[in-house]
Amino acid sequence: MPRLRDIADRKLGSIAAPSTYKGIESLMGRTIKTAAIEADWDDIVRIVASIKEGAVAPSAILRKLAAYKRQNRLDFALAELGRIERTLFALDWLEQPDLRRACQAGLNKGEARHTLAAAIYTNRQGRFTDRSIENQEYRASGLNLLIAAISYWNTVYMDRAAQHLQSSGGTFDDALLAHLSPMGWVHISLTGDYLWQRANRLSPGEFRTLNDPMARFKLVA
Repeated sequence: MPRLRDIADRKLGSIAAPSTYKGIESLMGRTIKTAAIEADWDDIVRIVASIKEGAVAPSAILRKLAAYKRQNRLDFALAELGRIERTLFALDWLEQPDLRRACQAGLNKGEARHTLAAAIYTNRQGRFTDRSIENQEYRASGLNLLIAAISYWNTVYMDRAAQHLQSSGGTFDDALLAHLSPMGWVHISLTGDYLWQRANRLSPGEFRTLNDPMARFKLVA
């Protein structure tokens, strides 16, 4: 779901006159032209059915509507219908703090993934410069593979760290685990020379030793 970043600048659409909604007149925009929606309702239903059946892509419909020099009736009807949907979502956004938190959490996950991708692909500064679709797909697949490998590695060791805390008598709120992200890469060298023959090879089922700061503190103490 989208995050309404500019909610203060948005106006709510209304079926009745804005003056009908006492106390929130300042939030109301112009009335929604329901007559325009009713007049082109059959065409709207056909468009929705075509998209759901996969007969036409939404992007193709948008290009077709944008090709008109002036806004046609169907385009206007879809815009008015969209105002109804945006108003309903804006009301849910204002009334439900959980919805706002969920949208922000989803945004954070997406941004973390994009940031990791840009860090991995630093040589080209996050851009594919290949001209052929095939080479672009190769690079995109390789990038996704590296992101998945890092995410999997981090997830495995985050789980081992949580189990270590539980087994050593540590206490923490399990609900906090849902807010951890496996997209970190501070501990991973993304640039430099890779000397595979010197790598510390692990046998299947083996893990690296956890970096426990409390254990180091105990040794020093």
